[in-house]
Order: sequence, then structure tokens, then C-alpha cells
Amino acid sequence: MTNISQAVGAASAPPSLSVDDAIDRIGIGAFQWRLLAICGLTWAADAMEVLLMGFAMPGISAEFGLQKGSPEMTWLLTATFAGMFVGAAFWGYMADRIGRRGVFLTTVALGVVFGVAGAFAPTVALLMLARFLTGFAIGGTLPVDYAMMAEFVPTSWRGRFLVYLESFWAVGTILVAGLAWFLSTQLPPEDAWRWLLGLAAVPGLIGLLARFGIPDSPRHLLLRGQGRQARAAVEQVAHANGEPQALGEQELAQPAADVRVSPADLLRGSLGRRTVLLGLVWFGLSLGYYGIFSWLPSFLKAGGMDLGAVYRTTLLLALAQLPGYALAAYLVDRIGRRATVSGFLALGAVGAYLFLSAGSPQSVLATSALLSFALLGAWGAVYAYTPELFPTRLRSTGMGLMSSMARAASLISPSVGALLLTGNLSVALTVFALCFAIAAASAWAIGIETRGQQLDDVVA
Repeated sequence: MTNISQAVGAASAPPSLSVDDAIDRIGIGAFQWRLLAICGLTWAADAMEVLLMGFAMPGISAEFGLQKGSPEMTWLLTATFAGMFVGAAFWGYMADRIGRRGVFLTTVALGVVFGVAGAFAPTVALLMLARFLTGFAIGGTLPVDYAMMAEFVPTSWRGRFLVYLESFWAVGTILVAGLAWFLSTQLPPEDAWRWLLGLAAVPGLIGLLARFGIPDSPRHLLLRGQGRQARAAVEQVAHANGEPQALGEQELAQPAADVRVSPADLLRGSLGRRTVLLGLVWFGLSLGYYGIFSWLPSFLKAGGMDLGAVYRTTLLLALAQLPGYALAAYLVDRIGRRATVSGFLALGAVGAYLFLSAGSPQSVLATSALLSFALLGAWGAVYAYTPELFPTRLRSTGMGLMSSMARAASLISPSVGALLLTGNLSVALTVFALCFAIAAASAWAIGIETRGQQLDDVVA
């Protein structure tokens, strides 16, 4: 009789529900838009931290007596990227090991602390250290924020939301360019750079305070055997979106198999091929993007622009990123992630050669705007595509590895970009165009389209 009762009870129990199905049933609403705003604010703050050294360098050089093209200038531009190279891999792995939320909070807090510390650095060496530690902290926001966003957004909206999140990079670029321009009109360069570093940490502080109400990823909680906490996280989403009865009596389905994985699994089998090709995309795009835009303010100034005009021009180029993101958000769901990434990268390769042939200030501005449009559209699509290609157990680790590939390129890019200032413009832009072309071919060679597909919990 006991066995019969158990069988009847099992038959009458509602079937379990996957996290994907639960999030899709709840739909898009206040929770996802709030998560986008919170992560976006931090992402804008990260953009400010990454790009501000290009704007701060004239003031730093004036205070510490650095010569144009000196090793100290290159090291200062490289220090943040070096920290991000280490931090992305470390924090991405930690997020898959201990959970998303702890890293979600810790990295932003450390980024604020070290960012403010740089504003008070009395020597070049201490400034380099502060910038390295800032990079180490903010390097962890990329893998965690994108894993969280991918795992909380319904399937039909996921691509657009991931591009929307990346578009906050343009917001940060506009803010740092506008802030640098304003400070240059109010203070001498040797004072303005300290205020720039200090004020750039404010958005991160606001973002940190807003993050405390976000739960951990239910997908990752299930993989760690925390079913009750996972259901509570999904119910929090349902209540925020005005769908408190969305789950009903159904339980969340446990993963099909408890497969032990390690970061080395990213390089095994079909997942290994995918990881290598993605790494080429991230490396090539990052080398070209940072090689051009981290040195562009100095390049324009060397061409005869005054500092105020340089900052205004950079602000205009940041505005050109917005239509690139908008088009990417449309295309990732219209023609797919793979074609969108490859197309924008190919346009970037063409734009690099058009920039090389520019012979007037107007054509320099126009081709720079085309590059800004194409490359930020590519970044938006890459950020939508990448987290969908990794299984949940390795999603943050995979995103961290891709970010490290980008930061490895960023460590090289200041040296290659310095060719822009020494007259070897054709060499530098040929390298960057090749990077974009190879990245476009690698994205196409991945051969997988994730548009409209639910995230997969099973390691390939």
C-alpha cells in the first residue's frame, strides 16, 4: 500500500519546471529593467576607469614631468589592463565556485576603494599600483554581470538585454569625456587629473549600494544543490514583475547530472574549439579598439588640436557609439549573433583603412566616428553572443577567460598604438585592420547560432 500511495502521490505532483521555463513564463518586467540599470551603472563606471588615463595623462605628465612616449606613460596606460587581465580570470573562476552574488558585490566595492586611492597617489609608482588594483577589481565585474544578466532574462529578450548592458560603455565614455572637458576648463591640468580619478569612482559607489537587493543566480544555486534558495530567487523575480503565481506549486528541476568540471574543460572537445575561436575574436577586437582609442586623444593633440577641442572630439566619437549599439541590439535578434559580430568586425577593418587615408580634420573625424560606430556595435554583439556559448557551470569562468584575452591584447595595444604618435600610422592601422578581419573570420567559424535558444546547463 505504501508503494501504491507513493506512486499515486508522484503521479499527482505537478511536473518540475526548468529555470529557463520559469523565467520565460514570468516574462520581462521590473526586475530585469532594474538589474539592467544596476549593472549598467557599474559598467559605465568601469568604462570611465578604463578610459580615464588617456584623458588624465596630460595632467599626470605635467605634475610628474613625464616626457611624451616615455616608459612611465606606457606603464600607466597599461597598469589598469594588467590588473583586469589577472582579475577577470580570478573573479570569473570564483563566481563559478562560490556563487555570483558575493563576487557581484566585492568587485565593485574594491573598484571604488582603489579608484579613489589613485586620486591621492603622491608618486608615479603608487599611481601605477592603484591603477593595477583598480583593474584587478573591475576585471571581475565583466564575467559576473554578464552571467547574471544572461541567467535572469527571458530567452526572447536575452540578446537585446546583453547588448543594452554593453551600451552603457558608451554612457561611461561620454561621462568621462564630458567630465574631463569640464575639469580642463576649471582647473590646471596638474589638479584636474586628480579630481577626474576621484569623481570617476562615484558611479561605482552608487551601483554598489543598489546591488544589495539582487539575489544570486537561480541556475547557479541549483547547480550547488541549493534548491530552496533558487526557488526563492525565482519567486523574487516573479513578485517584482507582478507575476506572483507564475510558479504555482511546481518545483524547479535539478540539473540532469552533477558533472564535476574545471576551467580546463573550456579547452576540451567541441567546447575547446569554441573557446579558442572566441578568444581570437576578443583578442583581435580588443587589440584594435584600445590600440586606436586609448591613444586617440594624444594623436589628435599631436596633430595640433588644443586640449578642449580634443575632449570635445572624443565626446562626439562617444556619441557615435550609440547608434552602433542600437543597430547591434536590433540585428542580434533579426539576423543572429554570429552574422552581427562578423559584420561589424568587417566594417571595422574597412574603417581602419579609411582612417589611414583621411587627409583633413573633417575626414579624420568622420572615419573615427565610423570606427567608433562599427567597433562598439561589434562589442555589443560579442557580449550578447559569448555568455550563451558557455554552460552554466563554466559561464563566469568562460567570460573571465575571454576578458583576460581582451586584457592581454590591451597590454600590447599601447605599444602598438604608440606608432600613431611616432609617424608609423600605416603600420599601426594595418595591424589593427588585420586584427578586425581575423576576428570577423573567427566569429563566423564558430558555426553556432544561439538566437532564440535556452541556456544549456550541460557541459558540452
